[in-house]
Amino acid sequence: MSEPAPESFVTEVPIWPALIVPVLQALEDGRTLHRKDLFHQAADKAGLSESARLETLNSGGLRYEQRMGWVLSHVIRANWMDRPTKGHYCITDEGRRWLKENPGGINYSQARELFAKHWPKSEKPTDPTQPAAPDQVAAEELEPVEQIEDGINRIHAEVGVSLLARLREGHPDFFEEAVVKLLLKMGYGGAEQRGRRIGGTGDGGVDGVIDQDALGLDRIYVQAKRYADGNTVGRETIQAFVGALHGVGASRGVFITTSAFTSGARQYAENVPSRIILIDAARLVGLMIKYRVGVQVKQTYDVVELDEDFFE
Repeated sequence: MSEPAPESFVTEVPIWPALIVPVLQALEDGRTLHRKDLFHQAADKAGLSESARLETLNSGGLRYEQRMGWVLSHVIRANWMDRPTKGHYCITDEGRRWLKENPGGINYSQARELFAKHWPKSEKPTDPTQPAAPDQVAAEELEPVEQIEDGINRIHAEVGVSLLARLREGHPDFFEEAVVKLLLKMGYGGAEQRGRRIGGTGDGGVDGVIDQDALGLDRIYVQAKRYADGNTVGRETIQAFVGALHGVGASRGVFITTSAFTSGARQYAENVPSRIILIDAARLVGLMIKYRVGVQVKQTYDVVELDEDFFE
């Protein structure tokens, strides 16, 4: 299926083997640096852009720090780096020697083979002497937390396809109720959850309304269109929605569909004086999964790390 596949994301952060040299270079002058300072200076050495430094994982952590943490795990096992005190790192003579011999760094395949011998055999995912399948290499290039998040994203994409199919197959009234529930779960309508479906005969071109205050002085109106894939929402439909908003004296609205919007519809929504938010199929199911509307948590996992205080 072509939707609701998540938008492809191309990271600016290099894979972890490409960060080995910058991390070691940050310590080459003999200083001992705190983990945060080390990552910051290694990012400078690597020439990471501001946008690369701001990339986050779903968990909220910085992507470049996660990958540099993966570097630390490997180089410490290889005795290229030491940790004299909690959270502080310095380079070893072996680390300097390797850096001098490999100023241009190494690629993923070389790193995979180089570090494999430093890990217990039980922890090796595959035989490092055997070539891995392309998809396996792509997964292993990611830091473990990123691998988990990548797996979760794929699960969410599959659930999103099923979720969208159910929304399209259901009754229009159910879809209108669902989008109102979604907006309430997102925090609109306040603690009292002031929102309701008003679709039906004589609805004036709107399907739901959210009261932002107790007296209903500030309202957001909703239009929900349950369309099949390929049946896009055009400019004329958005113009009609804007007209409906004017008819009830409103200046803000949310138009939600199970299909997509044409470029003309998006351009019109951006330029019209009224504040119109367009939510297409992909964004709709993404929000429903995020705010747990129409889905439920099947299983949770805990990610642990070493408790340094325990060993003090």
